[in-house]
Amino acid sequence: MFHHFVGRLIEKSPAHAIVECGGVGYYFHISLTTYGQMPEGPEVKLLAHAVYREDAQLLFGFATAAERDVFLLLLSVSGVGANTARMILSALQPSEAVQAIASGNSGLLQKIKGIGAKTAQRIVIDLRDKVGKVDASMPLDEVGSARGESIQALTVLGFARPAVEKVVASILAKEPSSTVESVVRQALAQL
Repeated sequence: MFHHFVGRLIEKSPAHAIVECGGVGYYFHISLTTYGQMPEGPEVKLLAHAVYREDAQLLFGFATAAERDVFLLLLSVSGVGANTARMILSALQPSEAVQAIASGNSGLLQKIKGIGAKTAQRIVIDLRDKVGKVDASMPLDEVGSARGESIQALTVLGFARPAVEKVVASILAKEPSSTVESVVRQALAQL
């Protein structure tokens, strides 16, 4: 229902943020990851996900789309609620969570408060095949770059990320000023 909010930061703590948009203050539950990435300036943008329960309506805020994507994947696991997903994203960066799940490292997940052996194993089993679709590993300086956008476009098309990175790197090494469209076309011919 909600995609994002842009407004004035009223209050910020490691667990929540209050953002005023159009005269209304919205209370967001946030992870430590988002807390660390939120600017100190007066205006902030938070991506949002609303959780509706019998006893509450909660808004969760995220600094990046990758973090929100990992959060939504975690919510799809039976027994993992919004607060547990937020706890995982407070203990691990989105890329670390994706890597732990993809490699089957349930031990790392068990170290997080509130995650037992069964829950950690269920997360790994349920999400191992799905985490490849989440691009949580792209560094912030690559977002919006020809390299980053090309890699993202090709992985969305279903190509394996390691192969895509290799091909894109070789194309950009030959022609550093290539556009995203040019890189994707050339990569499709090579993949």
